Amino acid sequence: MLNVEKEGILLRPEDFKPSNKQLEVIGAFNPGAARLKNGKIVLYVRIAERLKHWSKGKYIYAARSTSNKRYTITVDKFKKSFVNHFDRGGFHFDDNTVRLKFISHFRRVFLNKDGFGIEKIEQKPFFFGTKNDGELGVEDPRITKIGNMYVMTYVALSRYNSISSSYAISKDGLHWHRRGIIFRHQNKDIVLFPEKVKGRYVAFNRPEGNFNFSAPHMWISFSKDLEHWGDDRSILLSHNSWDSARVGAGCPPIKTKHGWLELYHGVHHKYGYGVGAALFDLKEPYKLIARGPCNEPLLVAKQPYELKGWMKKVVFPTGLIEEKDGKILLYCGGADSVVSVKEIKIDEILKHLSRKYL
Repeated sequence: MLNVEKEGILLRPEDFKPSNKQLEVIGAFNPGAARLKNGKIVLYVRIAERLKHWSKGKYIYAARSTSNKRYTITVDKFKKSFVNHFDRGGFHFDDNTVRLKFISHFRRVFLNKDGFGIEKIEQKPFFFGTKNDGELGVEDPRITKIGNMYVMTYVALSRYNSISSSYAISKDGLHWHRRGIIFRHQNKDIVLFPEKVKGRYVAFNRPEGNFNFSAPHMWISFSKDLEHWGDDRSILLSHNSWDSARVGAGCPPIKTKHGWLELYHGVHHKYGYGVGAALFDLKEPYKLIARGPCNEPLLVAKQPYELKGWMKKVVFPTGLIEEKDGKILLYCGGADSVVSVKEIKIDEILKHLSRKYL
């Protein structure tokens, strides 16, 4: 296991007010992170809200965004007789479609320069699903600074485009221009590299399907303009390891002299969601050159706020800030409920990697 220099819980659901009287906050987690020009850090925290009365009499209810300019929601009503079954997250209808009990948006939280102190929590939704982009919610932002441009990728849910991934760009990390879908149906966990490789942008991504011939893969794709992606290649981290149930990118990769270092998430029945590390070639980033041990994650849920919550046993890395002293600040979702921060030495991560596992 990794030696964490310093860690703690930053944000809880009770730190945020509901955006609507009909809703209640059930989770504040999976933040995107960016260091601003003034040296301070902004988090874009995923806020999950649920209707207080999602079930009443013969009907169930689900929220949906209806405006392209303001955060305005409507509540759709469905007969329970059309529902095949319920689960923790939503309603499964007889036609095999799903609606969620909750809807997510992002709120800004401003931290001081050391990344552990909170200076301001904004109580209004800042980045949210719109009628044309994520009407059923937006989830799990990742932010990469490429040159002087900040790029945020996020999952956008809708009745028409299903589970897709979109992106937005910003000059200052505070004001965003939506650019639309870049990875289509059932492709999530999009993280961009902080610089071009051989003249092209690079992204890790995770397409999903219902029919597989091998263990889950993470994929890598390339683009000349951030909008049109191709030259896709799958990356099989291991044939038999702790992350063989599910694997996907976590935070934007870090450039080291040894290669591109990616902190990713994986799933195991014993550990739940844990964090692993992998190293990729600097010039040919689809080449895996080292990875962490196969028998256990580098980080697992061990704190109370990671072990119990909306979902048990979850450490989910989404935000990463590099510090000047060879350390990183890793911002994670804990148990799909809270935001935590961990300070880790990059060398501490690298010493756990080995070629023998490939």
